[in-house]
Amino acid sequence: MRNLSEVCRMKNKFFLFIISCLSLFSCSKTIQQENRIMVTIEPQRYFASQLADTLFIVETMVPPGTSPETYDPSPNQMADLAHAKAYFCIGYIGFEQAWIDKIKANQPHVKFFDNSRDVSLIKADAPAQSEHHQGNIDPHIWSSPKEALVIVQNMYKALVEIDPVHKTNYTENFKKLTKKIAATDEKITNILKSSSQKAFVIYHPALSYFARDYGLTQYSIENDGKEPSPEQLKKLVETVKNLGVKTIFVQQEFDRKNAETVAQEAGCKLVVINPLSYDWNEEMIHIAQALADE
Repeated sequence: MRNLSEVCRMKNKFFLFIISCLSLFSCSKTIQQENRIMVTIEPQRYFASQLADTLFIVETMVPPGTSPETYDPSPNQMADLAHAKAYFCIGYIGFEQAWIDKIKANQPHVKFFDNSRDVSLIKADAPAQSEHHQGNIDPHIWSSPKEALVIVQNMYKALVEIDPVHKTNYTENFKKLTKKIAATDEKITNILKSSSQKAFVIYHPALSYFARDYGLTQYSIENDGKEPSPEQLKKLVETVKNLGVKTIFVQQEFDRKNAETVAQEAGCKLVVINPLSYDWNEEMIHIAQALADE
C-alpha cells in the first residue's frame, strides 16, 4: 500500500500537469487572438483565407444572410476586434460608412487596409444612395474578377506589411490565387459567349462591375435603395419585354415579392443568387451560367 508521501507526490505531479495544459491552452488562445484578421464581407474572407492559409484566422463582420448596407455589429463582435491585428475594408459599403470610424477610434492598435485602393470605381446612378455610399460610389467591387485581382493584390501587400517574416508564403499563395481568379474570368467569358442576353434585371444592383466586365446592362428593381412604386414596376416590365430580358436575379437577403411580380408579368425566369457568398468563384460562375442558360 502506498504511503502518504507517495500519494502527495502523485497529486502534485497531476496538479502540475493540469497547470501545464491550461498554460498551453492559454498560450494557444493568445496566439490565435494575435493572428486574427477581420474583414467586412464573406468574399473578402475567401480571398484573405486563400492568401493567409493557416497563418491568420480570418473572420467576417457582416454575417451570411444579412445586408452589409444596414448591418450593425454585435457587442461580442466589437469586443473581438480588440484581438485583431488588422482590418481589411472593402471600401464603400454601408456598414463601413456607418461603423469604421467608430471602430478605428475604439481600436487604435488595429491596422486598417482599404481593399478598394486602385480599383476602377463605378459611380452609382442614384444620388440618393450617397447616404450609404460615400461619393455615390458603387461598392460592389468584388463582383468583378478583374477588380478581384486588385483586391487580392491589396490584401497581399497588407499581409506582407504586418507579417514580413512569412512573405514567401504569401507570395506563393498570391500566385496561386491570382491564377484561380484569372481562370474564373476565362470560364465566365467562355460561358457568356454562348448567351444572346446582353441585359439582366436584379433586385439590388450588386453586379455593376460584373456587367461592366462582360459588356452587359444591369437593370435594378430597387429604386434609390427603396421599394419601387407600381408605376416604376410597370415601366420596368415594359423595358424587360422590349429588350427581351430573360433573367431576373434576386439576392437571398432581400424580399422576392417585386422580383416575382416582374418575372411573372414579363415571362422571365427568377434566379436566386448570393453575390456575398464565401465561395466567390463558384458564385460568379453560377451567375454567368444562369445568363447563358436560356
